[in-house]
Amino acid sequence: MIIKNVRVLGGRSVDLRLHDGLIAEIGPGLTGDDETVDGGGAVALPGLVDLHTHLREPGREDAETVQTGTQSAARGGYTAVHAMANTSPVADTAGVVEQVWRLGREYGHCDVQPVGAVTVGLEGRQLAELGAMADSAARVRVFSDDGKCVSDAVLMRRALEYVKAFDGVVAQHAQEPRLTEGAQMNEGVVSGRLGLTGWPAVAEEAVIARDCLLAAHVGSRLHVCHVSTAGSVEIIRWAKSKGWNVTAEVTPHHLLLTDELVEESPVGAYNPIYKVNPPLRTRADVEALRAALADGTIDVVATDHAPHPVEDKETEWSAAAMGMVGLETALSVVQEAMVDTGLLDWAGVADRMSAAPARIGRLPGHGQPLEVGAPANLTLYDPSGRTPVDPAAFASKSRNTPYEGMTLPGRVVATYLRGRATVLEGKLT
Repeated sequence: MIIKNVRVLGGRSVDLRLHDGLIAEIGPGLTGDDETVDGGGAVALPGLVDLHTHLREPGREDAETVQTGTQSAARGGYTAVHAMANTSPVADTAGVVEQVWRLGREYGHCDVQPVGAVTVGLEGRQLAELGAMADSAARVRVFSDDGKCVSDAVLMRRALEYVKAFDGVVAQHAQEPRLTEGAQMNEGVVSGRLGLTGWPAVAEEAVIARDCLLAAHVGSRLHVCHVSTAGSVEIIRWAKSKGWNVTAEVTPHHLLLTDELVEESPVGAYNPIYKVNPPLRTRADVEALRAALADGTIDVVATDHAPHPVEDKETEWSAAAMGMVGLETALSVVQEAMVDTGLLDWAGVADRMSAAPARIGRLPGHGQPLEVGAPANLTLYDPSGRTPVDPAAFASKSRNTPYEGMTLPGRVVATYLRGRATVLEGKLT
């Protein structure tokens, strides 16, 4: 196949020849008997890699399945996702992670790399079978109790020590449970006006500070999930200045949305579509997160794609589930928050949304530069124009997007997984 007229990382227009799952040739005016596709001047990026996706299977197939979740990922330009462990049963054994891995191979819209639980049942009492999951067919390298914090410092230390044996990483959901009992949204002016129990920034920051110190003490790798506060940014920046092996991610929604939406959404206050963990923060936090992503303090944009069925979100605020879907809108939100503001160029987007997550997740074959001999995992993205977000058009089973009715820039034109199109003209193949 020859893909004509694409701009690698937004540069000059070239053609790409794909052969046997690899990029065989790059240059202007490529010809031959190959099938030819017109790229239309789209930006060519390495296939996106999500370090934080909830696929819900096994156990909550009413919200998402591996099939629909990977279709959603492909529509968003992703060629690989890391599937979080908070399924039912929990992915805390070799058997469950292999089940998820095999489902990913069966459906094939993108690669699925399971994340193993840190503790048995996510209960924070006993380490899960970390070594068995690492040695399984799924070759797990990322471990997380996401949705819950590993709040016991001794248990967290033991996990960090254990994963060193196979170059693993512990991805922490930083939330001090005692400081967030009954918490409903960001603690601040808006929560006070609405009468909702506040979720203080220090509940995140205290755990991050502790875990950075633990990771340094044992010489292990720590990854901080969904950073949401300016204070967290400063702690991570300090840890990196020490040379400690700490990485971090930010979600698209924390780069764009603020807690003011809980009070001033288009349909009125208390709309549970904006209820998420960690909560939406202030404009000052958003600005700090953008700056940190731009300067590399935050390494990765990760979606924290968290699908929920209608009945779990369209209810009163206190009873509603926390989370938002994000795979199909992530690249557009990053363009809005980072590219169109001049904070990142397309090379920076490729690093934060492909190279860095693949490197942190130890995911071979993904995140590589678009060059001759590299796997033909790529995303073609048209940054021009703006389109209203219509959740009814999502491939995901769930519709809980905070962007419904908003107009976002750009669109994914095509996604290729090892040279095979999974999406063409924005549609699944």
